[in-house]
Amino acid sequence: MALSSCLGFPRIGPKRELKWALEKYWKKSIDDDELQRRYDDIRIRRWSAQSTLSQVPIFDCSLYDHVLDTVQLFSAIPQRFQTLPSNTREQYFAMARGTTIAKKEIPAMDMSKWFDTNYHYIVPEFESNQQFSLQPEHLLQELDLATSLGIPFRPVVLGPLSFLLLGKSQASQPFTYLDALLEAYGSLLQLLSSCNVEWLQLDEPMLAILPESESMHYAMHTYEVLNKQSTYTKILLATYFESLHDKKNLIYELPVEGIHVDCINGIHTASTLAHCAERKELVSLGVVDGRNIWRNDLEESLAILEPMQDILGHEKIMVNSSCSLLHCPIDIRLESSISKNILPQMSFAVQKIKEIVLLTTAITTGRESIIHELSHNEHIRKERLSIPGIHSPDVQSRLDAIKQKDFVRNNPFEKRSEIQKESVQLPLFPTTTIGSFPQTDDLRIARAQYKKQEITQGEYTETLRKNIAEVIKFQDEIDLDVLVHGEAERNDMVEYFGELLEGCITTEFGWVQSYGSRCVKPPIIYGDVYRKKEMTVPWISWAQSLTTRPVKGMLTGPVTILKWSFIRQDISKKTIAYQIALAIRDEVSDLEKSGISIIQIDEPALREGLPLIPEKQADYLNWAVNSFKLSSSHVKDSTQIHSHMCYSEFNDIIDSIIALDADVISIESTRSNMELLDTFIQKKYPYAIGPGVYDIHSPVIPSSDTIYSSLNYILTVINSSQVWVNPDCGLKTRKWEEITPSLANMVAAAKKLRQNIVQ
Repeated sequence: MALSSCLGFPRIGPKRELKWALEKYWKKSIDDDELQRRYDDIRIRRWSAQSTLSQVPIFDCSLYDHVLDTVQLFSAIPQRFQTLPSNTREQYFAMARGTTIAKKEIPAMDMSKWFDTNYHYIVPEFESNQQFSLQPEHLLQELDLATSLGIPFRPVVLGPLSFLLLGKSQASQPFTYLDALLEAYGSLLQLLSSCNVEWLQLDEPMLAILPESESMHYAMHTYEVLNKQSTYTKILLATYFESLHDKKNLIYELPVEGIHVDCINGIHTASTLAHCAERKELVSLGVVDGRNIWRNDLEESLAILEPMQDILGHEKIMVNSSCSLLHCPIDIRLESSISKNILPQMSFAVQKIKEIVLLTTAITTGRESIIHELSHNEHIRKERLSIPGIHSPDVQSRLDAIKQKDFVRNNPFEKRSEIQKESVQLPLFPTTTIGSFPQTDDLRIARAQYKKQEITQGEYTETLRKNIAEVIKFQDEIDLDVLVHGEAERNDMVEYFGELLEGCITTEFGWVQSYGSRCVKPPIIYGDVYRKKEMTVPWISWAQSLTTRPVKGMLTGPVTILKWSFIRQDISKKTIAYQIALAIRDEVSDLEKSGISIIQIDEPALREGLPLIPEKQADYLNWAVNSFKLSSSHVKDSTQIHSHMCYSEFNDIIDSIIALDADVISIESTRSNMELLDTFIQKKYPYAIGPGVYDIHSPVIPSSDTIYSSLNYILTVINSSQVWVNPDCGLKTRKWEEITPSLANMVAAAKKLRQNIVQ
């Protein structure tokens, strides 16, 4: 029999049960025992949803982040957290969120994007004398729970190479720590062998993107060492997000019993993997897409699987997801409002498990055993091409009419900036926020009531206008220089636009984890995208009418809407991005006509979208930059264009960030301890920039002195005329009692700096 499995399953629960448990725990309204009870229930329900699989992944669930779990598992705890009780939730959440000890602010560990996804992982920190030791208590608890339920499990742990390469190192290069880390991983294998655990999945996504010579050398050393440590447990080495087609020798030579390859992001043919037949006990083929929500093409998957079956035989094949299903919503059966034309085309995590099992049946007993399912699948997939509204001749005409001038501002930044200074009188170090303010219970209740038609549109509008007025009044009172309307009308920076743009649909329960307790509901782009009516103008115009200070227009950029949506597969990403850019361009025009002179078009996903393989990057950066410029370049010189980016390494794309030609950008820099500024310094970034001085992903309230110190450092590397003062990101997820003193401290620090500069 062929085996069936997935590389991981969503953690949050069908209705975000993990989110609610965590936030209650952080508010101290439930205790450790109750959090554990709820966490156990979530894990058991996850395993039940995968009960038809031959092997069920465990230890892929997490209370915050799987990389942070690896930090805890191998006791790679940064020095500043070692005064907290070891291996406890207090220490764990302090690393994730920051804390205050004896009135001293202890900053959280850095966050970054998990490869080219919108998932944020906690970045390991390796100190010069870094030591590792196995701390298996949480893993053993999971093993005991899974064993008691009779689950055919396979533990999942981040592999040692990827763990080191995803971290920040004080050594000259991360592999300095490899041998010390391998001792701890060896202890893990010995422990699992003593517990009669047959398979361990070690995730090594970095192997797919490392140069072959480098990956061969360190991978061979790593897995030769680990191969000697295990007396029973076998290793399934999992790579994903890219192809291993150029690393045939690596697949063949590595001393591991099993290998997983991603067949969605790189087709692995029978000839590519044929040589694994003798050396490997198991070849796992990721033929079900772990990162999109469209129904699997069973014929396409069988075209990969059946030739493998002839070479490897049933017993060596595992049918799998391409990557963890962490990046998918959980269950399509919860959706009640999606069009009947589109719903049958979709597959969430629970449905993907069924697809995996169905394909396993087909290659084990023959495709005749699923002949009806194959016929139905083909019929449904053909219907996708005829969904009403999928093609718009008007959108195509606009795309065909795009000219080179549509990507270029009227004048260069040097001239524009002088015009803008005259148009909007701002002080040195202007203060602002990134856009959103806390979404209160009143707002959420009103939004839910409106969607259920329990209140009228007029009543809902009045609630939003009242909230916007309160946000404007607050900003005026604390003396911010450039205000925002607070985004009261928005459930999310992408979902909101997905609700208003044609060619998109949104879900009720299509939640996906972004980090910790933060979840998003990506829109689904099924057809040509265009704007039917104004999306933000009424709210921002209302806000501007309440103050004499400038209010920023707040929009999400085309690349971010593209990346943070589930997209159609029949046209290119570039085409979709240009469609969205034209829709945003229309909104920018209407904001400008309504008197808004500062417009922010956020592109936090610009770096995230960068392909993992260097050969693919230039083309992406070209159309990604052009998408932003298509949405923004038509404005008057006096209109100041802002953009925001966060939680990414920018050194690979700094030339492209400059090419955006945005007048002002803001970036996350607090968690990275201002390290992200290095690239902007080296390139002598010519535009204005707001390095974040307040970590909004932490409950810690930064003092005025802390922010002032950060600003003084910024001035040692960036010209004072370029610097804006702002938080790292939007304030939606924080509480008013946290942001009120934090923003007041930020304004006070900026004013103090102005005084000192003038003196």
